[in-house]
Amino acid sequence: MKYFIAVGENRRLTPDTRHALRGSFIELSDGVTHYELTGPGDGEVVVMAGGLTIPLFYWDGLVTELNARGLRTLTFSGYGRGYSDRIRACYNETLFARQLTELTHRLGLATRPLHLVGTSMGALVGMTYATQHRTSVSTLTVVGPAGLAKPQLTSPHRILRSDLLAGLVARRRGRRILQEHLGHNVHDPQLGAQLAEMVLDAQRFEGSLHAVFDTLQHLPVSGRDDLFQRTGTLGIPTLLLWGDQDEVTPLLQFDTARALLKPQQYHVIPECGHMAPYERPQDVADQIAPFVAAHGERLGS
Repeated sequence: MKYFIAVGENRRLTPDTRHALRGSFIELSDGVTHYELTGPGDGEVVVMAGGLTIPLFYWDGLVTELNARGLRTLTFSGYGRGYSDRIRACYNETLFARQLTELTHRLGLATRPLHLVGTSMGALVGMTYATQHRTSVSTLTVVGPAGLAKPQLTSPHRILRSDLLAGLVARRRGRRILQEHLGHNVHDPQLGAQLAEMVLDAQRFEGSLHAVFDTLQHLPVSGRDDLFQRTGTLGIPTLLLWGDQDEVTPLLQFDTARALLKPQQYHVIPECGHMAPYERPQDVADQIAPFVAAHGERLGS
């Protein structure tokens, strides 16, 4: 899809604008990445990969909970999200997995296996990373993963195969589609409003809407059973979490995920929508912390 700047994208990410923003920044091969590394220096490292729209702020509640439990956390905004660069390249899982690989290496975190958490689209990125770097992953936590819906003629990556059509839809209806998507993510309306404000604030930067729709065009979020199945054969201890009120990746996909991933542990969080780490950070931390403790310093074969 041809790069475009949407109406309302009235800010640019530059060294000067970033100076006033929270977090840290690092130049990687594809662009500048926005990240935060917090928690005890000697703690097991938990790395979090986010979904289609979310900046690293999404993880704040879970970070607080995990740091309090003695874990070190790395959060980052995928390219096109938060304060990471809006790049003029193909937004696919190869790009996001490469970003994760380069970031952990540049920060010196690749010397021991990591604990990887992926939610929604980020679960696909996490699984891609795990298949590429099996011995670098101690545990994998998958939360409300995308990818298990059956491909339909109306699937986003099918509708948007044409660059011309993709650009037309993104320019004319992109903002409305994004807002409608955000409205289905969170079970609690108040938290949903806060999430929308967080995401839309980061969408003020040039190239943000292009990044979302280019991702929809090039990163299939349905028909990914093969990726789940490959991940399930890796022998990586896996934790599967799901909100029982998830409207984006419905709970009816839970049994399929279990059959393909073969997780060591799984848990359904009651009264919770699609974004469990954001909605129920304490409950998610209560699952992740003991799971990490049980599988720390795993050595791959």
